[in-house]
Amino acid sequence: MKLYESAPAPSARRVSLFLAEKGIEIPRVQVDTRGGENVTAEFKAMSINGKIPVLELADGTAISETIAICRYLDAAFPSDHHLFGDTPLAIGKVEMWNRIAELQGLFPAFQAFRNITGVFSDRERCVEAWGEESKQRVEEFLPVLESRLSVSTYLAGEHFSVADITAYIMCSFITKIDIHIDETYPAIQAWQASLDQREAFMAVNAS
Repeated sequence: MKLYESAPAPSARRVSLFLAEKGIEIPRVQVDTRGGENVTAEFKAMSINGKIPVLELADGTAISETIAICRYLDAAFPSDHHLFGDTPLAIGKVEMWNRIAELQGLFPAFQAFRNITGVFSDRERCVEAWGEESKQRVEEFLPVLESRLSVSTYLAGEHFSVADITAYIMCSFITKIDIHIDETYPAIQAWQASLDQREAFMAVNAS
């Protein structure tokens, strides 16, 4: 089993935090996404979407997409640390909040960064106006996140979950589009600070 990644990339960091929380060690292979290694025919033969991260199993099977990889690892390495929830209600709430954090926060942040900066303009269409719209959507999501975290210890409830990883990565990444979590968002700040003290987060952030 090998994980193909670009370690600093937010999608790769989501998987790294999940692995660290679960205590799973997997060999890593670094992919030069800025240099276009991920769009080569060889890489795309393995990765269905030409993106990182990709988990390659011993039999050559490849799993793309961050949450798909995390779900496989969660099932392949069962433990009492239930990052996708441990009851029907918890599972539903984790899925709900993870999707909200992705669709209203993280994915628009990705679109804002790519379209405003044009960092990958050599291989994709970049529309600056869409980037600015995406940035505004992120800004509009932050009060939603603040409201939730003002009444809940973690995003999906009183237990840490993969939804917190998603939202944490979003909050870290949006500084690249000049959005900052300041004193306007005290609940988010407190939540971030608590996650920063988790052993898994300290290990990944230090690497």
